[in-house]
Order: sequence, then C-alpha cells, then structure tokens
Amino acid sequence: MRNPRDFLKPLCVGAPDPVTEIPFPPSRMIHFFDAGNEKMRAKLPDIAAKADIVLGNLEDAVPVDRKEAARAGLVEVGKTIDLGSTQLWTRVNALDSPWVLEDLTTLVTEIGDKLDVIMVPKVEGAWDIHYMDRLLAQLESRAGIEKPILVHAILETAQGVTNVEEIASASPRMQGMSFGPADLAASRRMKTTRVGGGHPGYQTITDPTSADDLETGRVRSQQDLWHYSIGRMVDACTANGILPFYGPFGDIKDTVACEVQFRAAFLMGCVGTWSLHPVQIDIAKKVFSPDPDEVLFAKKVIEAIPDGRGVHMIDGKMQDDATWKQCKVMVDLAQMLAEKDPELAEAYGFTPAAA
Repeated sequence: MRNPRDFLKPLCVGAPDPVTEIPFPPSRMIHFFDAGNEKMRAKLPDIAAKADIVLGNLEDAVPVDRKEAARAGLVEVGKTIDLGSTQLWTRVNALDSPWVLEDLTTLVTEIGDKLDVIMVPKVEGAWDIHYMDRLLAQLESRAGIEKPILVHAILETAQGVTNVEEIASASPRMQGMSFGPADLAASRRMKTTRVGGGHPGYQTITDPTSADDLETGRVRSQQDLWHYSIGRMVDACTANGILPFYGPFGDIKDTVACEVQFRAAFLMGCVGTWSLHPVQIDIAKKVFSPDPDEVLFAKKVIEAIPDGRGVHMIDGKMQDDATWKQCKVMVDLAQMLAEKDPELAEAYGFTPAAA
C-alpha cells in the first residue's frame, strides 16, 4: 500500500504536484460534441456560451474509421477556439482499446494545458485509475504541463459498481464519476434497451382489495432501475471529495422524462449530468440550478441563525444544525451559479456585488 504521505507527490519527475482539493466550478451539464465534425466544431463557441462543460468525444459514438479525425479535431479545438470560462473535457477510448494510448499521448502533449478533465470509460477498479495516474504524470512531464489533468471515471460495469469506493479514492487526480446506465445494463444482463430513465415493467403494486378480486383497485407504480447504484456512486464520491454526475438520457424527444430523470439525480446529490443534444442543455440548467423559492428560504434560515446553532421555528418549520447545513449547501451552489448567470442572480436575490 502506498504511503499516505506520498499520495500528494508527483508520480513522475517534472510532473506538476497533484491537487489537494477538487475544483468545483459550475458543472450542471457536460455537453458532448463530435470533435471530428467540422460543422459541430464551428458551432462550439455558441454552445460553450450556454454550457458549463463541453466534451470532445472520442469513444463509442465515433466510428472506427473516424477515430483519428475526431482526435485531430479535438486538438484543433484546444489550439484555436476560445471557450471562455467553459471547461474543456474529453472522453478517450476505453483502456482495453487499441486507440487509447494514441488518444492520451496526442492530447496531453498537444493541448494538455487546455484540457481540464479526461473522462475514462468502463473503469472497473482502482488499477485502471493507477494506470492513468502514472501515464498522465509522464506525459505531463514531457509536455511541461504546469497544472495536472484530472480524471473522471464512468461507472458502467458491474465490477465498477462493486469497486466504486476504491475507484473514488484511487488517486488525487480523481475529479468525479458519471453514471453509465446503458453499458451497465448490458454488463448486468438487464432486460432493457433504454439509455437511462425507468422502465414500465419495473413496478411495485398495492395489495388486492379482496381475496376474490386480484385485479380491481390495485395501483401500480413504475420504479427507478438505477436508484441503488446512483446512491452508491454519490456516497463514494462525496466521501472522497469528488463530484458525482448522472450520465446520458437517450430519448432526446422525451424532454419530460429527461427532466424527471435529471431531477431525481439532482435530488440524490449529483452535481450535473450529460447533455447529448442542445435541448438537454436547457433541461440540465433548469434542473441542476436550485429552485429560486428554495434558495430564498434557505437564505432566510441562514440569516436567522448565522451560526447554525440551536432549534428555531421559521415559517412554521423546525430548523436546527442539520437543516442549516442543507441550506448552506443550497445557498453556496446558488451563489456560485449566480456568478455565471445574471438571470439566476436576480432570481436568487443576489446583488451584482454579492454574486
């Protein structure tokens, strides 16, 4: 086992020191784009003005014959496009693929100073993160990178869920995790072809109203297939000071179900989600920005009990240390988002100076 005192030392001579705390800028949506698509690259400045994170995808959605073009396109983005305060991420190919080594060596040496985070698909255990940790340190040293590139794991296999706590604590590079329901469903041999969301066959049912009538009056309720696994991911991330994200929602046209799924993840503790289409950027922005009424009430609680001590009745509701902490989480997030979004600043009641 590695000495804890060595955990925050670089893994290669000349590599930057690891971060001691994971940065948490606005992260409501990770918007995926095809870096090999010239038209999509041209739209990126407009997309970046709306999104918190843009991610050049090199993995599953990119056909084999376009892998190199996507990689080259992302290098062009890093070298030529000003994204302002919007973060630039990439999802490289899986660690068992023949393309990932070239992904990493090219991107780190060419645009490593512009990349905030590298998303790694199908992470199975801490060993995958250890591999990334050492290799990135070597490449950063070679390229003269001054700020370490962080790593984001996608939780999308049964083994990954089994090892989620070890993955979360594997390296100071760990920025967070995303939940990958489609690949996880395949890994578990689940009987669904949906990408995220519930399933009408996964239900609970109330007891029969009589022993002779098993049909009439019984209420069925569709359940969430992913509740347990997302809960584990959120706990593993927050226990290790990293950030949990929901992943993709594949039915682009069903904006109502998309919002419901995003909101469930938000309420469970996820800080953001993926957007696969521009319409999902607005949904994620709406869901992962706290409700103004709740923010205003939380501000009221904090103003009434600044030290968080004691038990107080505010608007007929009991408030104590635990609820004060909940309010502090809400207000801190609202203030951070208000700095980026003038409309939210006004809705939350922050003056420009305070925001």
